[in-house]
Amino acid sequence: MSPHHNTPPVQPGRPDRGPQPVHDAVMCVAAPALAVSAAHGQLLGQGLDGFYQDGRRVLARCELRIAGIAPIPVQGGLVAAGRARFVAVVRTGADGGPDPAVTVERLRTAGGAERITVHNTGPRGLRLPVEVGLGTDLADLAAVASGRTGPDLPASVCDSGLRWSRDGVGARITAHPAPDSALASAGLLRWDLSVPPGGSWTVELRAVLEATPGGQPARPRSLPSAGGQPGQREGTVPVPWSAAEVSCDDARAGVLLRAALDDLRALLLRDPARPADVHTAAGAPWRLGLAPADALWAARMVLPLGTRLAAGTLRTLARRQDPRSGKVPGVLRHAGPHLPPTCSGVEATLLFVTVLAEARRWGLPEREAEALLPAAERCLHWLLTALNDDGYVPDPAPGGPARCEVQAHAHRAMLHGGDLLEAYGRPGAEGWRERAAELRRGFREDFWLDDRAGGRPAAALAPDGRPAPHLGSAAAHLLDTGLLGGSRLAEGLLDKAQTEQLARLFGAPDLDSGWGLRTLSAKAPGHNPFGHRGGAVRVHESAVAAAGLAAAGYEKEASALLRGVLDAAETFGHRLPEMYAGEQRTADRAPAPHPTAGRPAAVAAAGAVHLLTALAGVRPDAPDRTVAVRPMGSAPLGAVQFSGLRVAEEPFSVRISRLGMAMVEEAAPGLQLGT
Repeated sequence: MSPHHNTPPVQPGRPDRGPQPVHDAVMCVAAPALAVSAAHGQLLGQGLDGFYQDGRRVLARCELRIAGIAPIPVQGGLVAAGRARFVAVVRTGADGGPDPAVTVERLRTAGGAERITVHNTGPRGLRLPVEVGLGTDLADLAAVASGRTGPDLPASVCDSGLRWSRDGVGARITAHPAPDSALASAGLLRWDLSVPPGGSWTVELRAVLEATPGGQPARPRSLPSAGGQPGQREGTVPVPWSAAEVSCDDARAGVLLRAALDDLRALLLRDPARPADVHTAAGAPWRLGLAPADALWAARMVLPLGTRLAAGTLRTLARRQDPRSGKVPGVLRHAGPHLPPTCSGVEATLLFVTVLAEARRWGLPEREAEALLPAAERCLHWLLTALNDDGYVPDPAPGGPARCEVQAHAHRAMLHGGDLLEAYGRPGAEGWRERAAELRRGFREDFWLDDRAGGRPAAALAPDGRPAPHLGSAAAHLLDTGLLGGSRLAEGLLDKAQTEQLARLFGAPDLDSGWGLRTLSAKAPGHNPFGHRGGAVRVHESAVAAAGLAAAGYEKEASALLRGVLDAAETFGHRLPEMYAGEQRTADRAPAPHPTAGRPAAVAAAGAVHLLTALAGVRPDAPDRTVAVRPMGSAPLGAVQFSGLRVAEEPFSVRISRLGMAMVEEAAPGLQLGT
């Protein structure tokens, strides 16, 4: 995720050069490990270059030279979220024409392995010196991200490679086969090759983080192979969702779903307190760890693929919840040019209740849902104490505003809280429904700003009631009402006329960039197409808007957003970043990447899943053994078939025709099709 979320502390004595750009980096991720380089594949120790394990740069430089020169790069990029391939050529004196005889292939994994293969396609044998220059600073990722690092550390020779150490932490690079010579002072490994015509030579390098005498022991880690197939790792994280597929008249939909699930898989982490529970890291490279709000959004958006990710995420956060206040932890997040930073813990606390209630509707077993109910009740306790006299949830900071999207999260949590309490015979369900009704009445009057164009919701209310009139994608959460029993969507904070007006506003070009929804209207003061909350496109909120618009019946606007994000995904190789620039779409322009946006990012990858599954409109009620399917009647991507979804813990498949008609092709025994 973007470093705007949580800026690392400044180290004394080192200039802060600001966040390092990553938009054109090739980034392999297998959380909590990653490898970053430019498309040429060389690790030059510049910017974020390097192999990282557990938040530490294990290797900063890995520079290959053959016959004294750097290979000429011809191709480089990801083959999967955790693996990359780089191809280069080398011209030698033996080349008799324009065609280079030597080809170099580098296969790299996030976990710290790299396989380098030199091919001789020429008619004569070649003697080639191969050198790999290595170095590291063993810097923390936070320091590297802000450009505050020191020089390379001195190396020492170890068996088959080199070693470095600092502050009780060490890094070791081993090579197989072992080098013919190793020079610690230059950080150099060297092989003298004799490659026959048509032959090849391969060396595998492995980077390992280890403890040094007096330091803390590094966590044991078995690294993946750098070959074509991922190797076995101790503690490989099981994938907590189904092997879902989508086939569609628009073939890009299937490509996007596969890429999104690959990105999410790369971000999976175990909870150390209970390794059976898994959740997603927020994203790479900035936050390869647990961010509660992001993890909950990812879990909620992949519920059509199963409830296991939601269950693991909820249990992980229940263990971290403040037992006295009931609040789920979170950090401050940048909120754009018009509002102060917001606490993501507020969003996470409210979202916890919704994810539990909706997971139960999708098929989370009752015993697991009931075990999590006390944590949800603590979240509701926090919500009750957070409400001010007018029934709104203001920022926790003194004098903080009451934000539009926070009221949407609170309203949804009230309704879902009542749903859960009633389901398990706990008191208070009706009280929460009454509070939700009061919040609706007040919001529709206090937050709605009338104007000649039909009005709009305020972004926030100050403590004295003054509205912040700017509009952006955060208002999409007003359309996200949540799933209740009987396959019903809950009532929202806006009335029918206000919802119709918001749909109209979201379809206008000042908010819909053509590639997705802007975080701030292009007409608003302070608009910046690269602003995290000032005009960039966030995939997650565009997905929330498209799904909410479709559910409310505004399919024209929903289809435009869906197609825009799908078109943008194609320009990013179908691996959506956290955000990208909100410049206006034109025929001769592609969406510009944001230089510091995380990719992969959990909410962007899960947002792609949410966008696609919105086409089918599956609304289950597993406790009642019913499911409704209400697809987008306009069929914006043509005929589409989803297979391998999960409802009530069983496979669920549905086909949508080009006329927008749905046919359920596979479902759990006894599951009734609702209306």
